[in-house]
Amino acid sequence: MAVKDIVLYPNAHLKEICKKITNIDEKTVSVAHNLLDTMRFYSHSVGIAAPQIDQLFRIIAIDVSKAKKGQKSNHGELIMINPEILDWSSIIKTREGCMSIPDYVGIVNRARMVNVKYLDLDGNEKIVEAEGFEAVVLQHEIDHLDGILFIDRIISKNVDLFERKKH
Repeated sequence: MAVKDIVLYPNAHLKEICKKITNIDEKTVSVAHNLLDTMRFYSHSVGIAAPQIDQLFRIIAIDVSKAKKGQKSNHGELIMINPEILDWSSIIKTREGCMSIPDYVGIVNRARMVNVKYLDLDGNEKIVEAEGFEAVVLQHEIDHLDGILFIDRIISKNVDLFERKKH
């Protein structure tokens, strides 16, 4: 499909609640493939949500398998339509960044394990249990679908928000 430009904060679309997909049509498939192409293009990316490419639909793509933190426990490349966290357990502090907020990282609380229900591109309902880094990425991307950014989850902007180191 195509690599899309990343929508940057403070673009108002990043704060909108995305529409639930009621019919997996050509548009849905196109958005999903654009998410994958864009995530692959930005080799440091482990996840992306539709609003980050200016599409206000409940679709995310993740793949933590190439990241050091995600190599031991992952489900590979996933496209998730209408993802919903069914269950979670245990809270961990984690350092997060976001392609839509490229200059900052922050410390947030996330669940160590999540069960997520979603539809695949064929419309099949699936449930995935993720833990550790993959669970954090899923929560981060699902938050995007509800207009929530990692900076909204930082407890103290004075203590837990940092400028990203330039390489």
